[in-house]
Amino acid sequence: MLMAVSRNSCRLRHLSPMSLLQYQYRWAYQSQGRQLYVAARQLLQASVPEAKPHPDERSSGGQPDQQREQGQVNLLNSKQDSLPARTPTEGTQHLTTTTTLNKHHGSSMSAMSSGSVEIPYDIGWIFNKLRNPSKLWYFASQFVISAVGLFSKVVLVLMNRTRVYHKERLIGVISKRPKGVPLLTVSNHHSCFDDPGLWGILPFYYVCNTFRIRWSMAAHDICFTNKYHSTFFMCGKCIPVVRGLGVYQEAINLCIEKCALGHWVHVFPEGKVNMTKEEMRLKWGVGRIIYESPKIPIILPMWHEGMDEVLPNVEPYVLQWRKKVTVNIGEPLDLNKFIEDLKSQQIPEPVARKLITDKIQDAFRELRLETETLHRERA
Repeated sequence: MLMAVSRNSCRLRHLSPMSLLQYQYRWAYQSQGRQLYVAARQLLQASVPEAKPHPDERSSGGQPDQQREQGQVNLLNSKQDSLPARTPTEGTQHLTTTTTLNKHHGSSMSAMSSGSVEIPYDIGWIFNKLRNPSKLWYFASQFVISAVGLFSKVVLVLMNRTRVYHKERLIGVISKRPKGVPLLTVSNHHSCFDDPGLWGILPFYYVCNTFRIRWSMAAHDICFTNKYHSTFFMCGKCIPVVRGLGVYQEAINLCIEKCALGHWVHVFPEGKVNMTKEEMRLKWGVGRIIYESPKIPIILPMWHEGMDEVLPNVEPYVLQWRKKVTVNIGEPLDLNKFIEDLKSQQIPEPVARKLITDKIQDAFRELRLETETLHRERA
């Protein structure tokens, strides 16, 4: 027996850290049961993609999230014995405590990460304004939203050949959803004109109404580079997001707060203008918004084709005429039971947000194929 132990010790000494982690999970399977093994394997799979981001995702800014999720792996590994013994009540308390800690820890991590991401203009004051809008802000916002809404409608409806499929689905969830229930729309991102341009398909009552139109995230290094640009986009209900700072940043926090108020939030889960139109791994920030929202939002996927022809992604960046645009509104995703199961099973938050984001990615694949077919068949 001692010789067997010695052989195992020598074998483990030569394993890589990832192989050692897999060995520990196999041991957990043999000693703790299949349920813990499955949870551990899911956590391992969730940690691997985030540990190796693509070069265009500013990996230096994403390191705190990687360290956090590695900590989740270690935490699960060190507390294997205590997980099966939790009662449902204790599990709920644990989730609530973990969520609270995540918010505080996320804020501090964002502050530490800001040193590795260039922020040309201080955007801190914008979040305070958007959290506590004044009467003057509402007045200015109504003016900006009306002007931009009319412009978007002229460009999309009058200047170009736009066709919308299942438009009633979008108008229905905007106007008829229960009071206090948030709306989260998600779509692909092919052009800088996607937002606000896409909303030109809406009736005037919605596209020119600051109380009805969406909240949306916009790149801090493009839209919030000085006081004047920041004021304009802030009044347009845009939230500055720092790309490369991870999911625990003020932009995501503010989106969750707006969902808690029952507002409409639009997200481009690809995280940037996808000029190559290749399928990208969606950013997990959308999963965090859905998972941590006090009220689970109505999730409405959208896909569009042709917006990059209306405003090409190459210089001189001039709006074009008579281009074919196709917008396809998908069916709302009902993830309520799925999210409730994640919480009741005490799935770690990094794993949960990945699984939620994967659901949106699956819906995007189907909607994309359908929309591309509709776009090709148009004359």
